[in-house]
Amino acid sequence: MVREICRDQFFLSRKSEPASAEDWPVAFDLVETLLAHREECVGLAANMIGVSKRIIAFDCEGTPMVMLNPVIVKKSDSYEAEEGCLSLPGTRKTRRWKSIKVQYQNDRMQIRLKTFTGWTAQIIQHEIDHCDGILI
Repeated sequence: MVREICRDQFFLSRKSEPASAEDWPVAFDLVETLLAHREECVGLAANMIGVSKRIIAFDCEGTPMVMLNPVIVKKSDSYEAEEGCLSLPGTRKTRRWKSIKVQYQNDRMQIRLKTFTGWTAQIIQHEIDHCDGILI
C-alpha cells in the first residue's frame, strides 16, 4: 500500500526501534511508496511513512532493495554532498562516504554484510540517518 509521506520533524528526529520479521508488511509498503515516488525519490526509511522501525528501501541500480536493521560497519573516503529529502523542503550539505560496508537483515532475517559505493552508498547513508533520527 502506498503510504503518505511524514513531514513531522519531531517524529522524524526520533531514533527508530529495531525491526523484526513481523514488520515485513511495513517493508512492502515502503517499497510501494518508493515506487510511487520514483520520479523524485531514490530511498525511504520507515519513519518517512510514519512507522518508527529500522527499515529502509532504496533504488539499488534500478531494483528496489530492502534492509532491516541496517548499520554501517565500515566507511572510507569522505566527501561533501548536497541532498534533498522527500520529508523536508529544500536541499542541505552533508558529509558522506564514498564506500560503506553495511550489516543488515534480509527477508529471511539472515544477517548479511555488503559493500556499496558511489550513489547507492550515498542513498543508504541518507536512509540510515533517518533511522538514527538524523535530519539533513
